[in-house]
Amino acid sequence: MKKFTFAALAAVAAVMMYSCGNGTPKANLKSDVDTVSYAIGMAQTMGLKDYLVGRLGVDTAYMDEFVKGVNEGANAGDDKKKAAYYAGIQIGQQISNQMVKGINHELFGDDSTKTISLKNFMAGFISATTGEGGLMTVDSAQHVAQTMMRTIKAKNMEKEFGPNKKAGEDFLKANEKKEGVKKLASGVQYKVIKEGAGALPKDTSIVKVHYEGKTLDGKVFDSSYKRGEPAQFPVNQVIKGWTDALVHMPVGSVWEVYIPQELAYGERQQGADIKPFSMLIFKIELLEIVENKK
Repeated sequence: MKKFTFAALAAVAAVMMYSCGNGTPKANLKSDVDTVSYAIGMAQTMGLKDYLVGRLGVDTAYMDEFVKGVNEGANAGDDKKKAAYYAGIQIGQQISNQMVKGINHELFGDDSTKTISLKNFMAGFISATTGEGGLMTVDSAQHVAQTMMRTIKAKNMEKEFGPNKKAGEDFLKANEKKEGVKKLASGVQYKVIKEGAGALPKDTSIVKVHYEGKTLDGKVFDSSYKRGEPAQFPVNQVIKGWTDALVHMPVGSVWEVYIPQELAYGERQQGADIKPFSMLIFKIELLEIVENKK
């Protein structure tokens, strides 16, 4: 067996440090393969810096560290231990820069003072990944996460937009006492502007309508009249308040419909004009039943 002297070992170590360090390896284009290798390497970087900055959040002031990481990864070859470690680093960065930020925004909106617990997130993430020590199954965790996210989000949204909810409730309470206003079992209120004599749509019907939608302060946010043509859609593929009104409207009717927020968009914001917990007012003109599906 060939013996290595201390000097030889030092030389090997120097080569390894150079190939895996911060620096850019020096190109030596002696052959066609050398040249094409260099050219391919350069070509593969097209758009990379924008990707690093825009998608991965890399600060270009630390490009030396990026180069160091690239060198280490590229020189690791098929070392499975290093591959697993690098994969962990990549996933960890995605958790920090994308997942947690996205979840925080979903739960707390623009309130940067609130955040989920990274410690507990990682405890659940790693338990599920390794299959060890989990406090719940992945399926049950999915259900718990969805249910509790809705609850937490609704509570936070209600703190911010609670006045919208109260304003709508106060309006509906006073409105139902007005002459000509009727109320359906769901809570939808309506006033008949024109009585139709046609058939009643089913919830599976496709109908053609003209309509105008307003917020409580009278702002028009949508109007088929302004577009100059009626809308056509299945009765059961609109907000619940619309569905409930339409199945009680004979064709030819024109109603003013008052929809409670929970039968409209609830805690969701819809476009720029419909804020969370907003009750909505519509003028609906049912022109025809285009198709009655079973």
